[in-house]
Amino acid sequence: MSNHLRWLVFIIVLSVFALYVAMPAEVKGVTPDDPVCKSLEEDPTLDSLGVRCNENIAIDLNGDRTNEVNFRVTQSLGLDLVGGLRVLLQADLDTSTLTNEELIAAMRETANNINRRVNGLGLTEATVQLQGVDRILVELPGVRDRQQAISTIQQTALLEFVDFQGLAGSAQQYVGRTILTTAQLELANERAGAADDTLLTRQTDPNGNPFTTAFTGVIIQAASAQFTSANQAAAPEWHIAFQIAPEYQNQFAEYTGSRRGEPMAIVLDGEVLSVPTIQAQLTDGGIITGIFTDTEAKTLALQLQAGALRIPLRVVSAEEVGATLGQTSVSRSLRAGVIGVFVILMFMLIYYRVPGLAADFALVVFILLNLALFKLVPVTLTLPAITGFLISIGTAVDGNILIFERIKEELRSGKDVNAAFSAGFDRAWTSIRDSNLSSIIIGAIMFFFGQTPGASIVSGFAVTLIIGLLVNLFTAVIVTRTFLYVFAYLGRNSITKNKWLLGI
Repeated sequence: MSNHLRWLVFIIVLSVFALYVAMPAEVKGVTPDDPVCKSLEEDPTLDSLGVRCNENIAIDLNGDRTNEVNFRVTQSLGLDLVGGLRVLLQADLDTSTLTNEELIAAMRETANNINRRVNGLGLTEATVQLQGVDRILVELPGVRDRQQAISTIQQTALLEFVDFQGLAGSAQQYVGRTILTTAQLELANERAGAADDTLLTRQTDPNGNPFTTAFTGVIIQAASAQFTSANQAAAPEWHIAFQIAPEYQNQFAEYTGSRRGEPMAIVLDGEVLSVPTIQAQLTDGGIITGIFTDTEAKTLALQLQAGALRIPLRVVSAEEVGATLGQTSVSRSLRAGVIGVFVILMFMLIYYRVPGLAADFALVVFILLNLALFKLVPVTLTLPAITGFLISIGTAVDGNILIFERIKEELRSGKDVNAAFSAGFDRAWTSIRDSNLSSIIIGAIMFFFGQTPGASIVSGFAVTLIIGLLVNLFTAVIVTRTFLYVFAYLGRNSITKNKWLLGI
């Protein structure tokens, strides 16, 4: 019995934590719209003055003002529940120079890059789908900052490391200017079959030739925005740290090693961000400095991580949309879910009595754990995602029914209560395990096919279903077993005399 008591303590602690995480942000006193929160975004070193801007759980265990425990807690809702932004983009080039197959392949690659960008914004239910052969429709749930979203999606983000050898005395005068490079000309020729006339207005080198591009952003494997100081004497500022992909590290090291003391320009979409001097040989990465705000640094890091767009895009339309289901539909869907759970709880209690009571407590734990995981993962909730969660509740009850029916058979055969409990759980476990694993495999396949742009709602359904099935493997066996043994111990005299309390 002591083992079950230890499990009971663990389950109670876990349930309290899950309840706290699942609680609405308003109940926790979170005020993300407070002006102090906006200031913290611009400069993370500022004191929050006691204002809570998010639901994150951060704990400083040793008092050194560094959090040893960090849990990111956030709840995102899909376009069908909270509305958002719908953007229609069109290829901004002469499509007559490409065959239909070439155009479709290029647009698919562009759509995939956009999909990675919007997912990097934390929008796991964003929809990116091709419209015809030269248009892309993007739906962003919960987004209200139209300009930032469009800028993140639309900008081609062509990053270049440009050779400024021999310009040591005048290199810094190019910062902030738009220059012409060899990579820009190659990209323009690839996209339109001829150099773009707008490139001719860009500044060339002192000899009237395009600057030579040493590397483009394709060599970058990872990029992240950071708010730190370059050295102890400097004030903290936003910059982008990047890592070079392994296959390009030797080339990058050879180039930087042969250019020590020479300037190298870092150029984004033609604009010179900075012109650092190469101090030493660089192998696996470096930093991109410039005058960045937090939004600009994070957006640039996201664009570099996702890759440059194969085809330039122009915005055909951008509009804010309301919840596609409407508030009435959402309320009715949630009400139906609550009623369904209540009916299941009553059925289990009435039909199975004490085991049903244990199953009800286990089901409450199951729901709390799922809701907490939806915020910790995080999962963007849409109606399909909620449907996957409700289906997993039915699966959780199904596992308990298998266990209880097996227990009833053992009791009818003459075994005592403890022996019947042990046999019931042991013999039902393989059925529960195999049925859940089979459903998880199907869910994984659905998730894989849901990664295709335009099919993310399938992915959302699969994610909540898989999470529910995995949690069920814990609650249907461990949690239900613990509650059942504790209840049976507390009411052992009554249960021994009245077997109908066990459903028989």
